Amino acid sequence: MGAQPAEKSLDFKASGLRLLKLLEPEKAAVYAIVLLAVLAVALSVIGPKILGEATDEIVSGAFGPNGVDFTAVGVILGWATAVYVASGAASIVQSRIANRILQRAVQRLRTQVEDKLARLPLSYFDKQPRGEVLSRVTNDIDNLSQTLQQTMSQLLFSLLTIVGVLGMMFWISWILALVALITVPVSIIVAARVGKKAQPQFIAQWKSTGRLNAHIEEMYTGHALVKVFGRGRESEAIFDSENAKLYNASFKAQFVSGMMQPAMMFIGNLNYVIVAVVGGLRVSSGSLSIGDVQAFIQYSRQFSQPLTQAASMANLIQSGVASAERVFDLLDAPEQSPDPEHPARPDVLRGQVRFEKVAFSYSPAKPLISDLSLTVEPGQTVAIVGPTGAGKTTLVNLLMRFYDVTSGRITLDGVDTAAMSRDELRSAVGMVLQDTWLFGGTIAENIAYGSTGATRDDVVAAAKAAHADRFIRTLPDGYDTVIDDEGTGISAGEKQLITIARAFLSQPTILVLDEATSSVDTRTEVLIQRAMARLRDGRTAFVIAHRLSTIRDADTILVMEAGSIVEQGTHTELLAAGGPYARLYASQFEAASAEID
Repeated sequence: MGAQPAEKSLDFKASGLRLLKLLEPEKAAVYAIVLLAVLAVALSVIGPKILGEATDEIVSGAFGPNGVDFTAVGVILGWATAVYVASGAASIVQSRIANRILQRAVQRLRTQVEDKLARLPLSYFDKQPRGEVLSRVTNDIDNLSQTLQQTMSQLLFSLLTIVGVLGMMFWISWILALVALITVPVSIIVAARVGKKAQPQFIAQWKSTGRLNAHIEEMYTGHALVKVFGRGRESEAIFDSENAKLYNASFKAQFVSGMMQPAMMFIGNLNYVIVAVVGGLRVSSGSLSIGDVQAFIQYSRQFSQPLTQAASMANLIQSGVASAERVFDLLDAPEQSPDPEHPARPDVLRGQVRFEKVAFSYSPAKPLISDLSLTVEPGQTVAIVGPTGAGKTTLVNLLMRFYDVTSGRITLDGVDTAAMSRDELRSAVGMVLQDTWLFGGTIAENIAYGSTGATRDDVVAAAKAAHADRFIRTLPDGYDTVIDDEGTGISAGEKQLITIARAFLSQPTILVLDEATSSVDTRTEVLIQRAMARLRDGRTAFVIAHRLSTIRDADTILVMEAGSIVEQGTHTELLAAGGPYARLYASQFEAASAEID
């Protein structure tokens, strides 16, 4: 399986600078890190020069009349030891501070991403595979954290070492320093070319990781369906394909970037040989002492070492910047329109809802709802029926402001919902969807979700109203039974009852029921319908239903087709009219009769 064409980095330099801006709140600590790094590097750079003096002392004593002055040598070595110990201590303190501020920077980035997810419109998540979003929030941020941790301090030390060592080299011998610098342009050219080839591969690697995670998450979530429909082999084939693409992209990224270190080591060794030869010639001519040449050779090693380290870190840096670009792409995604600075709110929440000439489309080229007007009085139950794709759920999404209307407006008790804060609007609405949503925790915690300050008695009362109390008490730990986010251990109907109890407990002004009883048996459905009738007393309810038998007692039934209301009235009135509703009802009745036969 061939790899996809490599994608170019968006902007390596801009992403790198944006990463550095994460450290702005830590300016004082950053200054401390730089000062400690300068101190550590300065002391480590002085060390070879001091050792060179010890060598000169030994050589001059060995060939002089008075012999070697070991006391003087001991003093020099003592100073060298103190210098290296102080350098190591400064490095340790610097590393500790750097680790702390880098982890705080990543913590802030995670907070920014979490806040961003809350501000993104529903349309963003509709267009992005869930696994891809999760990969950016987890894998990419973790990779970025690892990159900063492993490279930031090292890069600082490398740059300072290059400057410090270069200064000492020119101090000892400008001729040897120029000789040592001959290989620097070669190193820069090699690093630039290898980096240019590696960066697109890292972009492809992390994109492939996101696609693979999306597939795994999708297959895990729908594991039962994969088994039921015998799609295991097809799922494995897709996995193998995406896994092969990830392998190819990762191999190319690591191979290309991995070439840099051996190339830089070769150049460093070449530089070492040149310096040793030229230095030996300078000693033989009497221009330099043996100690100076020894120090210079150490400096040449120190000079090439940070270049090699920088090269070895290139793959980490490029991988980290590739992940950073994916995270920044999420942070730069268009947000939902902000809430008004001074949001309006109804004086009294009664539940009157008006749609006034509302138009909406998911895509400008495909209008879905146009010129829709509707008034729902407080306490009314409005049922919405129609074929799939007619716009029933879209109507509710607009009411909740999961999407904003293209034109027209929606009001709640006379106040435009666009002028209200989303939290205020949604706190007035309780929803029960066809797809149940539970989280890892106890059943009591799941029922109390969204109801601040709810007591155990309140939870039990809501469960009884939803006819969930009986099955809950049969579980091993009753209301304290722990379930996971998949609701393992309880049936689909029982999960639905828990979500209905959650809506009961929230005591909303408006109820939205989207096929809320689709997963329960007929007897439980009847009981829930009765409970709903009690709950709807004084509240506005929107009921989306496919089974028309469940909405006979609705105050108003809206029949939608292609985003428009084509009929509205009571069950009896619409049957008598003989229109679309009557045809839908007849088709369901005939289907039911056929099943009985």
